[in-house]
Amino acid sequence: MAVLEIYWSFRSPYSYLATERLCAIRDDYDVEARFRPVRPLAMREPDFFERGRKQFVPYLLRDFPREAERLGLPFGLPQPDPIDMDMGSGKVAPEQPLMDRLMRLGIAAEESRKGLDFARAASRRIWTGEPWSDDKSLAEAAGEAGLDLAALESWASENETIIAEAIEANEAAQLVHHWGVPLMVLDGEPFFGQDRIDALVWRLDQRGLKRG
Repeated sequence: MAVLEIYWSFRSPYSYLATERLCAIRDDYDVEARFRPVRPLAMREPDFFERGRKQFVPYLLRDFPREAERLGLPFGLPQPDPIDMDMGSGKVAPEQPLMDRLMRLGIAAEESRKGLDFARAASRRIWTGEPWSDDKSLAEAAGEAGLDLAALESWASENETIIAEAIEANEAAQLVHHWGVPLMVLDGEPFFGQDRIDALVWRLDQRGLKRG
């Protein structure tokens, strides 16, 4: 069976835009989908937004809603932002409790092979401006993925070393191919960006992996 590795970030609007299509690929093609969440760039490279080009964020704020509208997906800015940072200066806070929790939950969900389902449910809240960070909203997201929030939290609290190792391994493996998300790697062949999903589907079809 072909292996499709999915490198994905809870803070990436483009990861959100890709998720429904990635779930469809998982369901429609003969692939083993492996959800491999990575921390946002703001955590992997804390000075990125301080030293980055000033056009980056304004362009993203124009492009993301346009792409969401084109794809027929709801959109809105996160309330709250999963990353604690000063948007004016680009300075990122040293502690990131919201993202740390999301990463724990995402990796815990993947232990049940439902990481992508949890990512879909959570990002649908994050990137449409809905409440997402409270226990009730996260429990609802977990429930939509066929999971139980309390069980996820319990597993995460008992497996902190496994989670830390998974994050480190995911980020190291991601960098073999690219630094951005969403990044899809089909048996070692990378496809970067939600705008390369059509190319991924083309390759899957070329290889005859569509389920009958």
